[in-house]
Amino acid sequence: MVEVRDLDAVVIGGGFFGCSIAAYLARQGARTVVLEEGEELLGHASYANQARVHNGYHYPRAILTALRSRVNFPRFLADYGPSIVEDFDKYYAIGKTASKVTAAQFHAFCRRIEAPLEPAPPEIARLFNPDLIQDVFRVRECAFDALKLRDLVLGELLETGVTVRTGCRADRLRRVAGGWDVVLASPAPGPPPAPAPAPALHARYVFNCTYASLNRILARSGLPLIPLKHEMTEMALVTPPDELRHLGVTVMCGPFFSTMPFPPRGLHTLSHVRYTPHYAWRDRPEAPGMAAEEPPRPPRSHFPEMIRDAARYLPSMRRAVYRDSIWQVKTVLPESELDDSRPILFLKDHGGPGLFCIMGGKIDNVYDMYQELDLTFPKGVARGSV
Repeated sequence: MVEVRDLDAVVIGGGFFGCSIAAYLARQGARTVVLEEGEELLGHASYANQARVHNGYHYPRAILTALRSRVNFPRFLADYGPSIVEDFDKYYAIGKTASKVTAAQFHAFCRRIEAPLEPAPPEIARLFNPDLIQDVFRVRECAFDALKLRDLVLGELLETGVTVRTGCRADRLRRVAGGWDVVLASPAPGPPPAPAPAPALHARYVFNCTYASLNRILARSGLPLIPLKHEMTEMALVTPPDELRHLGVTVMCGPFFSTMPFPPRGLHTLSHVRYTPHYAWRDRPEAPGMAAEEPPRPPRSHFPEMIRDAARYLPSMRRAVYRDSIWQVKTVLPESELDDSRPILFLKDHGGPGLFCIMGGKIDNVYDMYQELDLTFPKGVARGSV
C-alpha cells in the first residue's frame, strides 16, 4: 500500500467548509491535505444553493440562528467582499394565511435582533397580491457569486500552503497507531498483473466534511452513523420579468417561495418550501452500515408547480422564463425541522480520537465552526502538534 505519513491533517471534502478548515489548520502550522472527489472545489452544495448571505431575517422561529447570522453577516462581507453581489433590493413579504408569523411579529423579531427593516415603497408593495400578502418590508441581504468565492478560497489555500487533490475519493478510514489512515478509492481494474493496492494517507487528524456523504464514508469504515435527513432538491433558474430583475423576494413564514439573483449564471433562483424538495430519506444509525446512497434525479421539474403558486402572491412571476434547474441533495439535522434552525454539526473524536465530522447548515455560519476549532486547537501551535 502506498502511504504518505508526514501529515498532520486530512480534510475530506473540498466544499467551502472543508477548505476553510484546511486553511485554518495550515495557518497554525499543520501540514494539511484536502481531498475532493469532484474535479473542482466548491462544486457541489457550496455552488448549488440560493447564494444567499443571511442577515437573520430568515429565522424568526430560531432566534439563536438569527442572532448568529447577524453577527456573521458583516464578517462574511468583509472577508469575501469580491464575491459579494449587492446590486439588487431585497424584500420580505408576510403571508396573510398559512404563515407562522404575522407582520407585527416579524417587525418585533427584527427589532429584537437589530436587523434593519423598513416598509416597502408603494411601487414595490403594489407588485404583491393584497388578498394574500399582509405586509412587505425592505431589508438588507445580499448574494454571493460561488465562482468568485471559489477563486478566493483557492487563494487562501495557496497562501497557507495546503495541498489540494481533486478527483480523489476517500474510500474508508482505518484507525491506526498515532492517528488514521485514509484509504483512497482503488484504481480501475487493469490487465494482469493485478493493479497495485489502493494508496492511503496517514494523519493524526481527519476531518470528514463531505456534507450529504458524511455517513457513507463512516459506513464503509464500520464507524457509528449520524442521524441525518436528506432531501433531493431542485432550485429552478429563471429569467425574471423586468420589474423583478433587480429584486430579491422571500414570502414567509410557511409553505411559500423565494427568488434571488444567482450571480454565476446571471439568472434568478426560484425555490419553494413545498416543491423544491422532491423526496426525502434518512440514514439509519441504529442499523450499522445503513447509509443510503443518493437516489436518482427526479424525472421532471417542479417548476410548473413553483411558478403557479408564486404567481398567486407576486402576479408578475407568471412571466418568469424557465431556463434550467440545479439539483442538489440537502442534508439537515432532524431536530432542525422543528424550528428551521441551522446549527453547525461539530462532532469531535467520532468513532475514535482525532476524527471530526463537521457540517454547516449555511455557508455564512462558517465563523461558528471557527469558534469550535478555537476551543479544540489553541492558537499558535507548532506543526506536528496540532
